[in-house]
Amino acid sequence: MNRNDAKLIIESEGLKHYNLYDNHGIYPNEVSISMKNDKLVVFTSDERKCKISEIEYDNENDALNDFIERLRADKILNSL
Repeated sequence: MNRNDAKLIIESEGLKHYNLYDNHGIYPNEVSISMKNDKLVVFTSDERKCKISEIEYDNENDALNDFIERLRADKILNSL
């Protein structure tokens, strides 16, 4: 998966609450992907904007797969 694939999935599935490559500051309860020390980092933020569940990846494919999986889970949880 690449960035364009991820954007298409986000748009087609109506995924929300995300921060794609630091396009804004950290907001509460969102999923983020960003670069940090030449690694890709995927994390979620809690209601206080604190990073939780942070995982570093060496390649974009694995990072984006995790990012999309977390967004899909967020969509399910918010629909309950």
